[in-house]
Amino acid sequence: MQKIIILDFGSQTTQLIGRRLRELDTFCEILPYNKMPVNDPDVIGVILSGSPFSVYDPQAFKTDLQQIRGRYPILGICYGAQYISHVLGGRVEPAGSREYGRANLSSIDSSDPLFNGFTPNSQVWMSHGDTITAIPDGFRLLASTDTVHFAAYRAEKEPIWGVQFHPEVFHSVEGKKLLYNFVVNICGGRQDWSSANFIEQTVAELRGQIGSDRVILGLSGGVDSSVAAVLLHRAVGHQLTCIFVNHGMLRKNEYEDVLRDYECLGLNVIGVDASDKFFADLSGVTDPEHKRKIIGRDFVEVFNQQAKAIVNDHSSSIQSPCRWLAQGTIYPDRIESLNITGKTIKSHHNVGGLPKEMNLQLCEPLRWLFKDEVRRVGRELGMPEHLIKRHPFPGPGLAVRILGEITPERVRILQEADDIFIRGLREYKVRLNGDDARRVLAAGIPLNQNPSAEEIEVSLYDQIWQAGAILLGTVRSVGVMGDERTYEHPIALRAVTSTDAMTADWAQLPYDFLASVSNDIINHVRGVNRVCYDVSSKPPATIEWE
Repeated sequence: MQKIIILDFGSQTTQLIGRRLRELDTFCEILPYNKMPVNDPDVIGVILSGSPFSVYDPQAFKTDLQQIRGRYPILGICYGAQYISHVLGGRVEPAGSREYGRANLSSIDSSDPLFNGFTPNSQVWMSHGDTITAIPDGFRLLASTDTVHFAAYRAEKEPIWGVQFHPEVFHSVEGKKLLYNFVVNICGGRQDWSSANFIEQTVAELRGQIGSDRVILGLSGGVDSSVAAVLLHRAVGHQLTCIFVNHGMLRKNEYEDVLRDYECLGLNVIGVDASDKFFADLSGVTDPEHKRKIIGRDFVEVFNQQAKAIVNDHSSSIQSPCRWLAQGTIYPDRIESLNITGKTIKSHHNVGGLPKEMNLQLCEPLRWLFKDEVRRVGRELGMPEHLIKRHPFPGPGLAVRILGEITPERVRILQEADDIFIRGLREYKVRLNGDDARRVLAAGIPLNQNPSAEEIEVSLYDQIWQAGAILLGTVRSVGVMGDERTYEHPIALRAVTSTDAMTADWAQLPYDFLASVSNDIINHVRGVNRVCYDVSSKPPATIEWE
């Protein structure tokens, strides 16, 4: 299978390069800058990412260009372009002031294959503190802006290109076209990486990997575990048993709704309502970290109990042993589990760890997919749209959105308020154009209208990365309802936009929408007399309140 290697020098947008290439139906692999594979016949090109470092910094990351030069077409982006120039004899110097934000290519050599089809004055996005002031001998200028002379260059006799702007971000209006030109026109990519092909290939691999064994998968109701379950079911059918644990802090009616959805999908699901146990163990606990630990411990205990029962069940119509634990781990989880020096900095435990005596092997069918690809695979599998587009939801559920002690009554209040908020986001439609429309399209949101139209219509829910209500259980607010004075809890609403949850901006929701939702919550949720909107970004705040 053809693939592009993206060597990661620490840029915040490296994953975005990968996502853009996948949107071009081209498989790519993101690797640390010093982990270039040797003699891999599937590699057709190499991209060098940006970096927070200067090429002159003693701590700057360096790769051996001779290992790839002459073997593959190379595209350097930002730091990658500066590094190529620096190593091969050009000159890189401080820019004087940081060149950041929108710029326009005042001159473009559109005869070069990298800029094939570009329009004059094309908008790009700059983000660098250094700039190339001289390119190496044997290289020539391809594009400039008013302030950046060497915005793009190439080698005259080798397939090496460098651009000091970021084609992967949506602000670079024709950035996807540049990446297409590199991947398809220059590297010869066949664009044969598709959801349908992925499903066909993965189903075949799963059948070979699992054979006649049984598999256990822990469901959360989220898109990753749900798509993993449907994909596994297509591969091995009722050899798969799913476990869905209700800890009592799911959204309103979610336990029943999700079980119904899974039943309609034909999945073999064991629903475990352990809410009484969780509420009992959380009684009187107010410390956020203590609450998280109790929920994590109880979840593992409940899941393990069910998993052991499945492993030891010899009365099943499927007599083969249970040897596999499946997880919905996706590609960003695996990338984040290694820093660019190759050392583990984060581990991912979708279930929390099973006893060693169960002797289960790990199966991760989505391990190569980005979140937007997971959604496309889900659609290809015929899953309902409300499961596919579901916002991320924290493992501890509403427990991290209730300040203070967790009680069934407080969960009820928050479930009612959250339900009004989320339904309102789904129902409120807005029309977008320009950068706002490109941002939504870049996130892979499916539309009912022509995506090339200048204006698109989309719900507030589909513009937002994550949203939810928060109950300030440690605070009571004075209010007036009718002729009576009230002393009840405030609700805070939180909605953020993001691409990866590492950073997030608060969503600028319309005032009329906020007014309507606030009015509905106060009028219909007993125990609430005030609604606030959280306008803090991450950093310094986090998305969740606890």
